[in-house]
Amino acid sequence: MSALYSITKYFCGNITKVLKDSLLFTIIFKILGFIEEEWVNSFFKGLYPGENFLSFLKKSRILNEEIFSPLIVLVVFSLFLALAINAVTEDLQLTVVIAFVSFFIGSVILPHFFLNDSKSKKKGLENDKGKNDRQENETNPLILFKSRDIYSIGFCLTLIGILFLFLSIASVGGLPILKSSLRYSLKPAFTMPVFLVIPGIGLIACEYLSQFKSAKITRSQARFRFLVLTAIGIITVLTLQYRTPIIAILLMMIIIGYYGEILSVWEVIIGALLGVMAIIGIGYMRSLNELAISSNTNPFATLQNRADFTLNVLNLLNQISGNFGILHGKMLASSMPGSPLGPRMMVGKLIAWRSEVTVTPTLLGQMIVDFGKVGVAFEMGLLGFMLGIGYKLIKLTKDSFYIVLYSILLTYSIVGVETGILDIQVLFYFFIGFFIYLTVILKDKGIKIY
Repeated sequence: MSALYSITKYFCGNITKVLKDSLLFTIIFKILGFIEEEWVNSFFKGLYPGENFLSFLKKSRILNEEIFSPLIVLVVFSLFLALAINAVTEDLQLTVVIAFVSFFIGSVILPHFFLNDSKSKKKGLENDKGKNDRQENETNPLILFKSRDIYSIGFCLTLIGILFLFLSIASVGGLPILKSSLRYSLKPAFTMPVFLVIPGIGLIACEYLSQFKSAKITRSQARFRFLVLTAIGIITVLTLQYRTPIIAILLMMIIIGYYGEILSVWEVIIGALLGVMAIIGIGYMRSLNELAISSNTNPFATLQNRADFTLNVLNLLNQISGNFGILHGKMLASSMPGSPLGPRMMVGKLIAWRSEVTVTPTLLGQMIVDFGKVGVAFEMGLLGFMLGIGYKLIKLTKDSFYIVLYSILLTYSIVGVETGILDIQVLFYFFIGFFIYLTVILKDKGIKIY
C-alpha cells in the first residue's frame, strides 16, 4: 500500500506542478489571489458577524466539541425515522435497535481500548505545525502525510471530476440543470468520476488548513479558500442536477472547518439549517419540474414522502431477509464496475419492481439483504468502530489530514442514512480509511508494518 501511495504521490505531484506552472492556471491563481486580497481587506467583510455573535452557543460543550462525533449518525437516522408518515413494523424496530446498539458499542466503547499509549498523546504530531514533514520514527504511532502531497492528490482528483463533468455534458448534448430530462440519459461511466471532486476539494482543504495552523495564511484567507473550494464542488455537481453530492460537499467542508477552527459554532449551526432548507428546496423544485407534485404541495411534504417511501423499502427488505440475509454478499459485490445490476437496481428487483429503477435502501438495506440482522450487527459495529477511531485520532492529534479523512467518512455515513454506502468510489474511501486506521492501531501496539 505504501508503494501505491508513493507512486500516486509522485505522479500527482508532477502533474500538479506542470499544470500550476502553465499559463492557464497561472492566470487563474493570480485572479483568485487578487480576489482573495480584496476579500480580506474589504470594508464589507467588517460587517460580517464576528466570533462573539450568538456567544451563548459557546457555553455548550456539546456544541463546541461534540456536534460531529460519530453518534450524529444515530441522531440523523432517528430524525429520518421520525420524518416517516407511517410507523415501522415491530421486526424492523428490532433490526434498528440492533443497529443502534452495535454502532454505539463500535464508536464509543471499543475505541477506549485502542491508541492509549502515552506517547501517542504526548508525541501526536500536528502537521499544522510542520512536524509532519519529518519522517516517521519508532516513537510515533501515526502514519505521517505531507500536506503538499495530499494537496497534489486532491488537485488531480478535482481536475478529473471537472474533466468528466464536460464529458457527461457532451454525452447528453446539454446541461441537465437546464433540462431535467437529460439527467436520466447520463452515463454512470462518466458521472461517477465527477464525484471525485468531493474528496478532491477536501484533500486540497487539508493543505490550506495546515497553512492556517502554521500561521502561513490568516484565518480570513483560509475561510475564503474554503469558500472557493465549496463553490467549485457545488457548481460541478449541481450542473448535473444531483442533490445528494451537494449535501455531501457542504457537510464535509463544514466538518473540516469545525474541527480546523475555520468556522465558528454559530456558522456551523446556521450552515446546517441552510443545508436542510436547500435539501427541501431542491427536492421541491425538481418534483415540480418532473410534474411529480403540484405547486400547492407543502415543500416539507416532499421530504416526508421521501423518508416514508425509503423506510417502506427497508421494511420490505427486512421482511424477506430474515436473520441471516438472502444474498450473502452479492449486493455489496454488485457495486463493482461491470455488474449487470447495481446495488440500488438490485433493490428494485428484490421488491418486485422494474430492475431499471434505482431505489435507495437506507444505511441498513445492504446489510439486511446480504446478511440479515447478523450482518446489521457486524457491519454497523465496524462502521462505528472506524468512525470512533477516526474521531479519537483527531482529538489526540489535531492533525489536518486525519480531520479531512474523518470528515469524508462521517459525511458519507450521514448521507448514507438514506442512500446507503453502495457506490464503488465511496466504498474505496472507507477501505482506505480502514487501512490507515488499522495501520495506526498496529503501530501503536508496537507491531511493525512493512
